Amino acid sequence: MCEYGDPAMAVYLRPMAYEDTERIVSWRNQEAVRRNFIYQELFTRESHEQWIHTMVETGRVAQMMICETESGKPVGSVYLRDIDRRHNRAEYGIFIGEEGARGKGYGTMAARLMIRYAFEELGLHRLFLRAFADNAQAIRSYEKAGFEREAYLREDVCIDGCYRDIVLMGILNTQQGKLKNV
Repeated sequence: MCEYGDPAMAVYLRPMAYEDTERIVSWRNQEAVRRNFIYQELFTRESHEQWIHTMVETGRVAQMMICETESGKPVGSVYLRDIDRRHNRAEYGIFIGEEGARGKGYGTMAARLMIRYAFEELGLHRLFLRAFADNAQAIRSYEKAGFEREAYLREDVCIDGCYRDIVLMGILNTQQGKLKNV
């Protein structure tokens, strides 16, 4: 995995490294970030390094840092998890950790880059994501990047004793030719 970008965009993606651990843990534990994740447990250095060892290094996850093109400064992270080579699909996830980088369209740009990476470099056919139904800003960003709403899951998850609705969204690789073994 190498840097992935588009000169016309204000961000590019680079592979996440062990050296990013402190930054990821700090970002992911911010209330503004954590509240938008189904998995709400606090991160630790140990848990993140275990994630890298068991998920990223095994190829079950592709995780990248979102960096500003002009400064090279990391502002967030984007990932594909549970990469399923049998069905050529993965779950998409993202967060913008730097408060000053939120609301600038970086999430949409990073999503477009990661979608392109998933389809062109990894050869995946489908990406999906789960978003809290009341997270309108995220849902709009995902739609701008090309994801479509596929399902509304009522009271699908229980967070802090309250059931929350989930919107399931997906995007297909329409450029991919028919698979040879189909």
